[in-house]
Order: sequence, then structure tokens, then C-alpha cells
Amino acid sequence: MARSQSDSQSHSGSRSSWRTVSLVTLWQVAASICYYTVFAATALFREEFGLSRFSVGFVVTALTLGYATFLLPVGALIDRYGERRTLVIGLLGLSSGAALVAGAPSYALLLAAAFVLGSLYATAIPGTNKAIYDNVAAGRQNLAMGIKQVGVTAGSGISSLLVTGLAGLFFWQAGFLVAAGVGLVVVALFAALYPGSDDAGRADYPDFRALSRNRPYRVLVAAGFFLGAALFTTTGYTVLFVAEEIGTSVAFGGVVLALVQLTGSGGRIVTGWLSDALPGEPRVRIGAILIVQALSSAALFVAVAATATPLSATIVFAALGFFVLGNTGVYYSCMATLVGADEMGGATAGGQLALVAGSILAPPAFGYLADTVGYRASWWLLAAGCLAAAGLLAYAIRLEPPIDEPAMVE
Repeated sequence: MARSQSDSQSHSGSRSSWRTVSLVTLWQVAASICYYTVFAATALFREEFGLSRFSVGFVVTALTLGYATFLLPVGALIDRYGERRTLVIGLLGLSSGAALVAGAPSYALLLAAAFVLGSLYATAIPGTNKAIYDNVAAGRQNLAMGIKQVGVTAGSGISSLLVTGLAGLFFWQAGFLVAAGVGLVVVALFAALYPGSDDAGRADYPDFRALSRNRPYRVLVAAGFFLGAALFTTTGYTVLFVAEEIGTSVAFGGVVLALVQLTGSGGRIVTGWLSDALPGEPRVRIGAILIVQALSSAALFVAVAATATPLSATIVFAALGFFVLGNTGVYYSCMATLVGADEMGGATAGGQLALVAGSILAPPAFGYLADTVGYRASWWLLAAGCLAAAGLLAYAIRLEPPIDEPAMVE
């Protein structure tokens, strides 16, 4: 009888946790649809505002600079007050930000609107990661993280089809306005159904000084700089590269970007499952998966530089998506083996800040090389960064974390 009651409670808890995962993933899809509209619209910005490839890179930089500026403060607020109200406010702001980008009448105001949109996306990764680690039992967290991270690639893929497809049918801002509408609908559902509480005043601000003394965490964050440079630059320049260098339409470039996001979603689920299923110490096995992804990304960047036909570009970009966009869930799972559970909000913000720092510097550098030397050198730059990331990751997993209770315990 007691065992039956225990099984029933366990079953109920499992249903509740997966309901939370579903809602958080839906939130992440809507947030990413709004945020990634900018990446999908790079070719449209170039045509509408008469921009060089270098100037297009600064639109991505403005977006990610806004993101980076607010990551640490938002991470601290989430650890202190809980994720529910932050995620609601964040998605409302993202919907408004997408509309602001659509209404920008000049390049300068486009940069400002992109900055605002990016700043609101700072609520996404710290808030959704905290929701997963607070509501999903150990042993299922990596898979849940992989599923939640699919929301990023799914949202980005949807936005690429929306922006490039609707621009051909109506006007270039149409996709942004639809994205804003989707965000408003989802935030209403999330606010009504999400079971989490606000937890006001129950936690202290994260100790960033203690995190900075965590040596393996610092090395992982350094690797995140190169991983972020590869991820966001690939997302930002896929449509432009396929349209200009391969000679296809912008709409076809949007399809290729959507395929990149689709295979990236598959990569996040597969590597999340492997992180839970493979034997061995979590820190070592998860770190090894991340190293394989970085090395594979480097090889595929070299392959992208050699593509010349629509078919070969589609195949190589699809493979690239699996590895370069499929690593963020494993990145955070690895982080969870290096920091305490009560530090995950702040630690996630710090790790995401590293990813975004790479995306601030890399797109203009990529665009400058594409303007002055050619796209081949630009892709080689990203390949070199992935090799550097693999080396740092190998070093990080050899170091012992200075904690007794990591966030992910098995």
C-alpha cells in the first residue's frame, strides 16, 4: 500500500515536472522567434538600408551587446526573486522589441531597436535553466535541458521562415510583426499555466566573486567565448552567405537556416540523452561530448568554406547545425557539474555572457574578412575558434571543481 502511494506520488511529480518543461520550452520557442528575427533578416537589412557586410555585423553586435549588458543583473534577479515574473516580463518586452525593429526608420535607430530587443532576451537562458533545475529530478535534467534548448533552435528556425518568407509575399517587416504577436499569445498562456512561484526574497544574490575563484568554471566560460562566436556568427551569416556566395534567393537561404536550426534541435536532444545515458563521471563524459562537438564544428567550417553549389551548401550547413548549434544544452549540463545548485542562475548568466561576448566581436570580424578577403577566410576564422574551444574544454574537465554539491547529482 505504502509502495503504491509512493509510486503514485512519483508519477504525479514526474507529470508535473514535464508539464513545466513543456511550458518553459514553449516560452523559449516564442522568445527565440522574436530574438532571432534579426539574424534571419541580415540580407533584408543590407538591401533596405544599403549596408556593407561589415555594417550588417554591427546590427548583430548591437543585438548581442544588449543581451550581454543585462545578463549578469538579470541572472542575479532571477536567483533572488525566482523565474516566473522575470520570464513573463521578458517575453512581453521581447514582443515589443520585435515591433520596434520593424518600425526602425534608419540604420541608427535599427541598431538601437536591436539593442533593446537583445536586452530583453537576457531573461531567457538564466530563467529557463533555473526552471529546469528547480523542477526536474536529477537523472532527467540533461534530457530536459536538451528539450528546453530545442526551443532556441525551433524558434530560430521558425523566425527564419517567417522573416524571409513573408518578406517575399508582403513587406520586409511582416515577419517581425507576426513574431511579436506570437510572443503576446504565448506570454498569456505562460502566465496563466506556469506552476512556479516568484519566491521573492528567499535567495541571496549570487556570489560572482566565488564563481570567479572556481577555476574549471572560468576555463569553461573562456571556451564559451569561442563557442558563442561560432554559433551566433553562423546564425547571422547563413542567409547572406547562401544568397551571395552560392547564388540562391534570400528565401532559399531562409530555408537553409531553418534546416540548420532543425538539425541543431536534433543535436541538443541527442547530446542531452547521451549526457544522461553514457556511463562514467558526469563531468568527464559531458565534457567529452562537448569536445567532440567543438572539433566536429571546426572540420565542418572548413567544409563550408569549400562549398560552391546549393546542394553541397545545404548538406554541409545541415551537418554544421547538429554540432555548432547543438552544443548549448551540453554546455550548461557541463556547467552544472562545476557549480552549486544555488549558483546556477548566476553561473548560467556568466556562461551565457561568455557565449554572447563571442557574438559581439565575431560577426563584424567575419563580415570584415568577407568584404576584404572573401568568405573562405571568414569560415576559417570560426574553425580556428572551435579548435581553441576544444583545447580549453579538455583542460577544464581535468580540473577538480571546488564544490561539494554540484547542481546535477547522480
